[in-house]
Amino acid sequence: MMKAAALASSAMVAAVVVVSTVLHQRQRRASKRSERAEAVLRDLLDRCAAPVELLRQIADAMAADMRAGLAAEGGSDLQMLVTYVDSLPSGGEKGMFYALDLGGTNFRVLRIQLGGREQRIIRQESKGISIPQHLMSSSSHELFNFIAAALAKFVASEGEDCHLPEGIQRELGFTFSFPVKQTSLASGTLIKWTKSFAIDEMVGKDVVAELNMAIKLQGLDMKVTALVNDTVGTLAAGRYLDHDTIAAVILGTGSNAAYIEHAHAIPKWHAPLPKSGDMVINMEWGNFKSSHFPLTQFDQELDAESLNPGEQIYEKLISGMYMGEIVRRILLKMAQEAAIFGDNIPPKLERPYILRFTLHTRTIDMLMMHHDTSSDLRTVASKLKEILGIKCTSLRTRKLIVDVCEAIATRGARLAAAGIYSIIQKHSQHSVIPDTKRSVIAVDGGVYKYYTFFGQCMESTLSDMLGPELASCVVIKPVNDGSGVGAALLAASYSRFHQADE
Repeated sequence: MMKAAALASSAMVAAVVVVSTVLHQRQRRASKRSERAEAVLRDLLDRCAAPVELLRQIADAMAADMRAGLAAEGGSDLQMLVTYVDSLPSGGEKGMFYALDLGGTNFRVLRIQLGGREQRIIRQESKGISIPQHLMSSSSHELFNFIAAALAKFVASEGEDCHLPEGIQRELGFTFSFPVKQTSLASGTLIKWTKSFAIDEMVGKDVVAELNMAIKLQGLDMKVTALVNDTVGTLAAGRYLDHDTIAAVILGTGSNAAYIEHAHAIPKWHAPLPKSGDMVINMEWGNFKSSHFPLTQFDQELDAESLNPGEQIYEKLISGMYMGEIVRRILLKMAQEAAIFGDNIPPKLERPYILRFTLHTRTIDMLMMHHDTSSDLRTVASKLKEILGIKCTSLRTRKLIVDVCEAIATRGARLAAAGIYSIIQKHSQHSVIPDTKRSVIAVDGGVYKYYTFFGQCMESTLSDMLGPELASCVVIKPVNDGSGVGAALLAASYSRFHQADE
């Protein structure tokens, strides 16, 4: 009996030793994994660092590219497109006007009733329509016919109090958020498609002529009177709300900026100077690139595997379309080198763009994980399970993911601030009292609107770059729905059928 008890006791001790050894080995492996993952994070933070000194160099490089782009067509990566908008809304516009906002996989039609300075916008109605996938690569005829049919249906919904007087043609502001070389306020040829559109036969054609033809085929008495980019529309809407608005920035799925330039500072402008002395410039700043950018291997790999390698580098660092994809690539490396999700790499983690920032459906995975303030980071856990099929993660891993999101968002926000800084500096060159004049930057887009951390980081960085005295004179002002409303307001500003309140 004693011998059997001793044997049993020895077996139990041996089992405990084995279990203890196994647990110790697991703990060591987990610790090594965490160390490797944290090493990847430290390297990321180092390479993503964007101190003010570096941001000033980037801003200086952008300002130099702005001047080169204004001097000659093709003079720099910034196209600095002349928009032919030399007068922005005053606030005194009256009448009913339409807008069509085409900028991605869906478009919106909008109707506003303006009542002059006293009543401003009396009524505003809009409707969003999704574009069938096949129309994005079919023909311009099919695409614009589909859009015009939706526009005609929207016009048919006018109430009795919306009807225009007999003989007055409806006027439409057309926001077309793709690179266009404008030849007048209401005409422009497509330079190239972006955002999944691929209708090659449309490149080089006048987009307004195509839309006007489709509208006519619908039997509508309507004409496009202003062709604008979404940033120009946002600038117009910003100026309508605040006369000190000098520029507009879009921070959404993509990114761009427009600002008011003095016409005499545009050497490539050979026509007579506008009476206002000003001209709105569409920068197309997404294509800006600089040797000073704090790039990582993940950015380089993303660019190399993109549909437009070597292009839109700035946009690939600051916009919603790409930030989540950069995070995915970082997490994949951590999974490969540090097994942060276990011994097997989750198959879905290898799927490009699975971490989405699809604003029109509010699918903003990176934002939701980064904004998780719960003690156990349950939103991060939920998103990992929902998107990647990862059912179990440690709190340490979830914290690591939040840190990765913060690193990429911080870099993007600080780089966006550098772009705004360059515009302010460029604009102030022609200001009589640049250090005391109030300057408003209108901002729209889902990244700025919903990603609170991004917006706050961008604004604080801009303040640091400007310094306390100048920062007090610069205001970042959100403008909701600026691209659509702004297009309608520009149609009103340039209307042939009304006089604005003075």
